[in-house]
Amino acid sequence: MRAVRFEKTGGPEVLEVVEVDTPEPKAGQVRVRHEAIGLNFIDTYHRTGLYPVKLPCTPGGEAAGVVEAVGDGVTRLKAGDRIAYTGGFGAYAEANVVQADRAVKLPEGIDTRTAAAILLKGMTTEALIRRTYPVKAGDTVLVHAAVGGVGQIMTQWLKALGAEVIATVGSEAKAAKARELGADHVILYRDQDVAAEVRRITGGKGVPVAYDAVGKDTFEGTLSSLARRGLFVSFGNASGPVPPFPPARLAAGGSLYLTRPTLFDYIVTPEELDASAAAVFEVVMSGKVKIEIGQTFALTDARKAHEALEGRATVGASLLIP
Repeated sequence: MRAVRFEKTGGPEVLEVVEVDTPEPKAGQVRVRHEAIGLNFIDTYHRTGLYPVKLPCTPGGEAAGVVEAVGDGVTRLKAGDRIAYTGGFGAYAEANVVQADRAVKLPEGIDTRTAAAILLKGMTTEALIRRTYPVKAGDTVLVHAAVGGVGQIMTQWLKALGAEVIATVGSEAKAAKARELGADHVILYRDQDVAAEVRRITGGKGVPVAYDAVGKDTFEGTLSSLARRGLFVSFGNASGPVPPFPPARLAAGGSLYLTRPTLFDYIVTPEELDASAAAVFEVVMSGKVKIEIGQTFALTDARKAHEALEGRATVGASLLIP
């Protein structure tokens, strides 16, 4: 089968298409024939070495397809089931073996392309807005990169919860998209002072929670946008990692909180995984969150896909198609 891998870290040019043996599932595993593969920014962190991985590496931790082989002891899934999974590596390939208790069955209303586009991003959103900080109706929330893969889901889901959304984006075209998604206020973070705009919108109070996947470029603006005892949820590094800062900075900002969550601490057990996935599928099937697959790339064009992702030339979700 065909797979994409890198033998050294670096730019998109290190990604190569290779022929490898089709893997066989071991006890507790299933082999899934991919129909769609999710493209996520974390894949670029692995490729560059920001998040170290064992080399050579076939990147990708999200895909959907059909179970075609089952290892010993598996009762959760059977051959022919439509499934999606997130976590681990090896998704940039025509097939992969995964632990059966790390995959979820797809309901009738969710196709495999939609599943590959939403599972990681949707469960990330679910964990962040329902458990890291349980957003309630009437909360005013700051969302950076509001038309990215997570941002689009988050903006719509927050509106479904009754929140007021302040979205930041990088261009006028993306501002129009954010408004289409339901954002109440839109800030062009490259041209406007984010904190000043947030204070103006909130009558000087600031927001009780801010979700920031951008990292270095928005860090100070986000801190300065928070209300007293506000929570800064840092969950990505699209512009680079946040620089070191003294903890006293949080005190000076109004006894602020900062957390750096990762989804996989929220879906440790199969029960947590199933519950999170079910919430995502439910909100999508209800029509409250609409999924835009903004672009698809052939598996063999993974290099181009990474170039587009890092160049911020994508809107919504991106997929690789085997």
